[in-house]
Amino acid sequence: MTVPHDRARRLGLAAICLGFLMITTDTTIVNVAVGPIVADLGGSLSAAQWIVSGYTIAFATFLLSAGALADRIGSRVAFVAGLMLFGVASAACAAAPSIGALIAARALQGLGAAALMPCSLALITHMFPAGPERRGALAAWGGISSIGLAAGPVVGGALVDSVGWRLIFLVNLPIAVVALAGVLAYVTETPRHRHPFDLPGQALIIVALGGLSGGFILAGSLGWGAPETVALLALGILAALGFWRVERLVALPMIPPELFRRRQFRTVVTVGGIYNFCFYGNLFCLSLFFHEELGLSPFDTGLALLPLTLVIGVIAFNSGRMIARLGEWRAMIVSLSAGVVGAAVLAVFGGDSVAVTILASLPFAAVSLCMQAMTALAMEGTPVERIGLAAGVQNAARQAGGALGVALLGTLLAAGTGLSLHLPIGLIAVLELVALGLTVAGRREAQPATAALNCSSTPG
Repeated sequence: MTVPHDRARRLGLAAICLGFLMITTDTTIVNVAVGPIVADLGGSLSAAQWIVSGYTIAFATFLLSAGALADRIGSRVAFVAGLMLFGVASAACAAAPSIGALIAARALQGLGAAALMPCSLALITHMFPAGPERRGALAAWGGISSIGLAAGPVVGGALVDSVGWRLIFLVNLPIAVVALAGVLAYVTETPRHRHPFDLPGQALIIVALGGLSGGFILAGSLGWGAPETVALLALGILAALGFWRVERLVALPMIPPELFRRRQFRTVVTVGGIYNFCFYGNLFCLSLFFHEELGLSPFDTGLALLPLTLVIGVIAFNSGRMIARLGEWRAMIVSLSAGVVGAAVLAVFGGDSVAVTILASLPFAAVSLCMQAMTALAMEGTPVERIGLAAGVQNAARQAGGALGVALLGTLLAAGTGLSLHLPIGLIAVLELVALGLTVAGRREAQPATAALNCSSTPG
């Protein structure tokens, strides 16, 4: 299979990034629109959480199967299918007559996104050789997606204020069409490998994440001691333990144990889950706090979030050079350290006013450098035939963290009288500190292995 020439590769990369842009834009647009959606269709804070979590639960739980499917049928075919499903589901969201219908359509969007995320990484890894070219392509992938993070709140707020919330889903349709045309024209297919599906594992992971997220959300409306809350949390924990057990017993598990024999992979997957728990939980809390507690309109809420997302975008666009200078491990340590400081400042001073909350949130944005570094480390050393699956595992952990973050931190946001950032952002600061400790330990573990490898490859 021939690799396309440089111009075609750049156009193919642009098409892949456009599909990923659609996912990130959709996330931030919906965050600023949940208040008006709930007001229009009826519901409460728990409904707002399900609008976001319904998407991320489907996204996270099917990423693993999507990675295996991509390896089996080809990442290009799976990416095209994901684009088409995401577009159709977006139209269904725009036409939803009720909260239940909207949440169901959001889950379908999550299925489409589950195909797009790992396939985008697998296609980039296939098209660009390891080294500076791949690092640059991954930086572009992260940088272009950051446009969605930065523009989403403002564009979404403007659309909601001027036309209505349904239009925020319709904007995905032209993006999907253009991305589809580009992928079909300029992206080559990856090699196919016949990886089987682990149906018991797939069912258990859906129950685990759905039960835990549902339990966290119900805790906000019914209380932590309510029978329904306890039952869902217990179901989620039991399913998670069952998944852990099944994956060690079945002949062909969804997550092959050999992937986790490398300390580096285990570390970045765990840190990735914490990263998304904090990032998407923080974004959800800030959006609701600005709109519901401080009384900002959707457009003003988008403007209030713009400094945070712009800093994220600037860092993402410069991540290639920054990571090349610092190295992946050091980049993670620097960004997570900034995240700890930023979350601590926001937890203490955030909420007093719009201006104070915006300024306090800016240091937290530096943690975005961590994403590109984690992605590079996760792919490093992964066998070619496992790239799709490894990308699925890494991103499943991140999206699972995002679903749990929105569910738990959204509940903590409303734990007292009114909405308060102190408790949820305080938890974020603690978790960022845990992630920083894991990263420091992982780097120390990796350095002796790298030194040993260099020595063994040196001519005697």
